[in-house]
Amino acid sequence: MDYQTTVSGNETTSKKQKKKENKAFDQKPTAAFVGASWASLCIGVVSYCIGLWNAEMLLNEKGYYFTILLFGLFSVISVQKSVRDKLEGIAVTQLYYSISWITTIIAILLLIIGLWNAELALSEKGFYAISFLLSIYAAIAVQKNTRDIAFIDRSENEKQ
Repeated sequence: MDYQTTVSGNETTSKKQKKKENKAFDQKPTAAFVGASWASLCIGVVSYCIGLWNAEMLLNEKGYYFTILLFGLFSVISVQKSVRDKLEGIAVTQLYYSISWITTIIAILLLIIGLWNAELALSEKGFYAISFLLSIYAAIAVQKNTRDIAFIDRSENEKQ
């Protein structure tokens, strides 16, 4: 059998060019999806905070849960930004990418540990968990929509 063991120069350069090309994002997210993402974020964060406000727990416990919410929101936005930057060919250090994933996991684990040890009714624990998950998921969607809209607007302005 005759196997080809070398690659011509033209094939190598064309493969490299294909890898460097950015994928075309030519459709903006619909207004309904953008609105639903923002509504989900607001509902998640506001309901979580109302739950904390009305909870019968010490102020330091309320601060702990509120800080976890903020930490989680920032972490998932960092993850989404890092993933998107890599997709668009923007340099992202492996350290930042790893830290953003690690902090996201830590935020979720801190919430789980806090709720596991809290003296709350099971329904309250579930409420905080679901509100937290809704909030971080919605934060990712809002960040994605914002990034998509900015990318498309920038592309349209460059074409003109």
